[in-house]
Amino acid sequence: MIHTRDDDGVRVVTLSRPDARNALTLDALDALATAVEDAPGPVVLLRGAGEAFCAGADLSTVAEVATDEDSARAFVEQGQETMTRIEEADAVVVAGIDGAARGGGVELALACDVRVATPDATLAEPGVSFGLFGAWGGTVRLAEAVGTTHANDLSLSGRVVDAEEAKSMGLVSRVVTDPRTVADELAANDAGALRALGRLGTHRGSKSERERAEREAFVSQLKTHADALAEHRNR
Repeated sequence: MIHTRDDDGVRVVTLSRPDARNALTLDALDALATAVEDAPGPVVLLRGAGEAFCAGADLSTVAEVATDEDSARAFVEQGQETMTRIEEADAVVVAGIDGAARGGGVELALACDVRVATPDATLAEPGVSFGLFGAWGGTVRLAEAVGTTHANDLSLSGRVVDAEEAKSMGLVSRVVTDPRTVADELAANDAGALRALGRLGTHRGSKSERERAEREAFVSQLKTHADALAEHRNR
């Protein structure tokens, strides 16, 4: 289900299960995280095949674990671990949302460093309509991304938003025809700085801890590029 292609500093990771709107099975979760973590370049573009980005968790898998508490907990923990692995990957991960993102598909996008949508994208957290809600870190990351007012609206209503409304609330940063153009734009920058910024953006420590991490990352980048900076200064 998980296909990868490396091209000019960008690893394109495609969820390729279009007949099921790219719904994620347990096996796919681990394969997805590994594909992102193993990227040789500084940027990963995450896409869905067919007419959807990702419909979320595979409902047959959800049904299988529903009656056993230990299995249900393991299912949630595996999803949370996958999202955290993507969030903490060295590469900068771009979610290219084209078509429907639902439930766990929205949570997957929220684990990425950058989220962009095509004009055909729609996003929703519909779990509340059948007694569930986002449990792969979604209740945490959604509020961080859009604030509690929008997060509560989306989670409690289950309503669908289009690309422009998603942009207006900060759920995505841009509406673009082709998400690959954004990945290429990022990949044209310094790989070390990209990775440092990606790690800093997901740091969840205290303010002083985040400032310390920022300081050390900047010092490291200065050391790496000292010669180039000196040459530029002397021009």
